[in-house]
Amino acid sequence: MIRLENTSGGAVSAAITAERHRMGSPATGMVLTLLILADEESQADATAAAVATARQHPMRIITLIPRPDARHTQLDAEISVGGDDGPGEVAVLRLRGELSEYANSVAVPLLLPDTPVVAYWPGNAPENPSDSKIGRHAQRRITDSANVRDPLAALAIRKSGYVPGDTDLAWARLTQWRSVLAASFDQPSSPVHHVTVEGESDNPSVVLLGAWLGQSFGCSVDTVWSDKVGIRSVRLDMDDNPLTITRNDDDKTVTVIRPGRADAHLTLPRRSVSALLAEDLRRLDPDDMYGQVITNLEI
Repeated sequence: MIRLENTSGGAVSAAITAERHRMGSPATGMVLTLLILADEESQADATAAAVATARQHPMRIITLIPRPDARHTQLDAEISVGGDDGPGEVAVLRLRGELSEYANSVAVPLLLPDTPVVAYWPGNAPENPSDSKIGRHAQRRITDSANVRDPLAALAIRKSGYVPGDTDLAWARLTQWRSVLAASFDQPSSPVHHVTVEGESDNPSVVLLGAWLGQSFGCSVDTVWSDKVGIRSVRLDMDDNPLTITRNDDDKTVTVIRPGRADAHLTLPRRSVSALLAEDLRRLDPDDMYGQVITNLEI
């Protein structure tokens, strides 16, 4: 770990390059730059998740931590290159005092040339991520509405400020549920006329799953709030037999129930933030399905 106090973005970039050369491994193979804008409370977990993700997507991770309450205006940095942190490069930057308003000026000298830029807000995010000082530099912008005080209000903000290239980890948490539901319709079935989704109170993934199903089938949707974590069950009412998918008490599997067929027990573990980030970083083009769901969301 290299620590620099009262430094600059250019000096941080030079220190990363020097450390690469010292290790005998020039900065090649980096596929993107990930900009994380976080507070002190969330920065450690967000950076650790990004470092784990870098094992699949070698990248430069720049964590920007605004500290407007600091008495002095200065930039302090902690730099790590390769080693135990994987193949990527990590720079944790604390922007103290007035400098906290100029995160973009600090970040620009650190962006890898000719590679995509992704912005990630693990907590509170701007109303319009694409028009923020950091978001303007990014092809993809990742938020996490589940990680704020009022998740459903945050989801409404994501809808109002949506621009292609935006996404939210609440949507990525649904990938496995969506796969199980899609696989359940590999065989012909009657039309779905009503959907019921049961899940944790104020969980944005519950709302997004209901919206996706309602828009896909053109049917009504009911939400049942629960005191348990995450999505608990999905019921699709059809003209013949209903389809029910219920999470089991082990929190690792679900049971698919449809009268006239044998019950199916499927693995559906909860995924870490690093796994969710890795999924979103596999594609840097806009997620059209998320865009369709969020823009037509009724909330």
